[in-house]
Amino acid sequence: MKSAIAACLSVTAASASPAGYFELAQGAVFETGDTVVSEGRRIRLYGLQSCLRGTPYTDRSGTRRDCGEASIAVLAAFIKDTKPVCAPVAEQSDLIFVVCYAQVGNQQLDLAMMMITEGYGFASLKPDGLPVHPPYAVAEQEARERRRGLWRFKDVQHPAILLSHAARNLRSAP
Repeated sequence: MKSAIAACLSVTAASASPAGYFELAQGAVFETGDTVVSEGRRIRLYGLQSCLRGTPYTDRSGTRRDCGEASIAVLAAFIKDTKPVCAPVAEQSDLIFVVCYAQVGNQQLDLAMMMITEGYGFASLKPDGLPVHPPYAVAEQEARERRRGLWRFKDVQHPAILLSHAARNLRSAP
């Protein structure tokens, strides 16, 4: 898995991509399972929350694994195998949010939706707890019910819960 995590991407102009879109190719670094750094720019898939690095889960053999590394490995594999094209949708200081689409056969698939549907990503939530993109929350619930991907493991911790606990602890700190 370490070799998959070490896999790199970069953002390059895509000659076959529609105007405003760019391809993800070799060269940039995976920061998380939803964010890459390329040419000094941080690029994040809009509406996707990956597992947090350092968050453990226990696989079926009883081995503790890093949930964040699992998300990164699957994102890296999807990008390598499908060569998605991306378009910026929002910018926030040093972070560019993008939507990415992969052509698989005759279907155009949303990369964030692929991560969530396969159980290696989660729907991002707004501060009020509602999903940033409601269809992602529906896909997450279905993946959970079908025990896909990381949902197969009983001790997987939803990143939204971990992040809300961390935020609550910061607010109550002296």
